[in-house]
Amino acid sequence: MRKFAWAARGVAAVSGAMLLGALAMPAAAAAQGPEPKGNKCTSLREVDSTVVDYSSSGLFETVFRSATDRQGHAFLNDSRNPGVWINLALLAGAPTCVHGTAVSVTEEDPGHLYVTLLASDGVLHQAQCTTTNGAPFTPSTLPAACGVGFTALSGTPV
Repeated sequence: MRKFAWAARGVAAVSGAMLLGALAMPAAAAAQGPEPKGNKCTSLREVDSTVVDYSSSGLFETVFRSATDRQGHAFLNDSRNPGVWINLALLAGAPTCVHGTAVSVTEEDPGHLYVTLLASDGVLHQAQCTTTNGAPFTPSTLPAACGVGFTALSGTPV
């Protein structure tokens, strides 16, 4: 019985030390992990949405949706273009293995759509895209609307 008690205390001590190390690790150190190679990226499906009202009457509401699939791809949908989901890998700097996504938008016309992706290495990447009450985003117009594409946000916590 003594052997088991000693082993249990040892496992608890090692687990506690590992947890403390994970919590105390600086974000910069945590953010340097490699992206998965090939088809090794697995992710949960996730969806997020935001609404912009381009007029005070509410007649020009637009819903922007972002989603991920189980292979770590991220997509954007503009409600003015029903059924069209744009692969965000079209934008420069997009991470190859996405675990989470978020979208937010400003109310101006033109305004800004912010698309944030959480990469598998724990780094957040954000793109700022110009929005208008005009034509919806398409795979051919999104890269121009988003300028430089995604940039990593420094100091991202894991």
